[in-house]
Amino acid sequence: MINNLEKKKIVKNWFKSLQSSICKEIEKIEGKKNLFKSKKWKRSKKNDEGGGKFHILENGKIFEKVGVNFSEVHGKFSKEFKKQLPGTNKSSKFWASGISVVMHMQNPNIPAMHFNTRYIFTSHGWFGGGMDVTPCLKDTKLNTWFHNELKKCCNNHNKNYYKKYKNWCDKYFYLPHRKEPRGIGGIFFDYKKENWERDFAFVRDVGITFKKIFTHIIKIKNKKKWNKKQKEIQYIKRGRYVEFNLLYDRGTKFGLKTNGNIEAILMSLPPIAKWK
Repeated sequence: MINNLEKKKIVKNWFKSLQSSICKEIEKIEGKKNLFKSKKWKRSKKNDEGGGKFHILENGKIFEKVGVNFSEVHGKFSKEFKKQLPGTNKSSKFWASGISVVMHMQNPNIPAMHFNTRYIFTSHGWFGGGMDVTPCLKDTKLNTWFHNELKKCCNNHNKNYYKKYKNWCDKYFYLPHRKEPRGIGGIFFDYKKENWERDFAFVRDVGITFKKIFTHIIKIKNKKKWNKKQKEIQYIKRGRYVEFNLLYDRGTKFGLKTNGNIEAILMSLPPIAKWK
């Protein structure tokens, strides 16, 4: 039987290897190596409380901005924040590791894409994460293909996952002040702790599926020409993306409440966004 320390090590190593694999795929798409600016960070300057490493690529041929972030942090939650998370009744100690990816594209025909998976441990551990895409130009065919790929991934593990996690995603990635969804949805899950081996297998599959999905979408959509009007539509849609991430996103809130690295937390923000 795998103990908790081994579980943390296994999960952390998977997230790190996935970060490397995704970065290599992005550079392959761009047609150049060593494009990322990388930075290591520590949660605390005084104590060993972990940290992470993020890679950011800006102004590429295909990617206007893409960030691929890995973190492994531990310490204590604040009294206020620990009330919001399970397993913190007796202790405010926590350990967390995860990977997050956000892609903002040059071509407005290619949607913004987001993915993250994480493992958090308090008195017990759980997985969370998901992926979603945010097109600025309507494409019913893309919508159908994307959700079919997610359904296949989910059905490999449990036939109930897709409907459950799609609905959760639709509710989560919604801007109540705008009364509109952020994009075309995807899947979202949290507090997943039914069976560690099976849950981890699903989390790995979600990561592999995301890599397959973004590679395919870019290959198909980057062939399409675009104009200035479409770029302006993209900028406005990015404004909605900014609003969600700063007002509602759990990952942003978790990072800020646990003394995470500001650059890594805000890497999800697009290089240019507009409002009107």
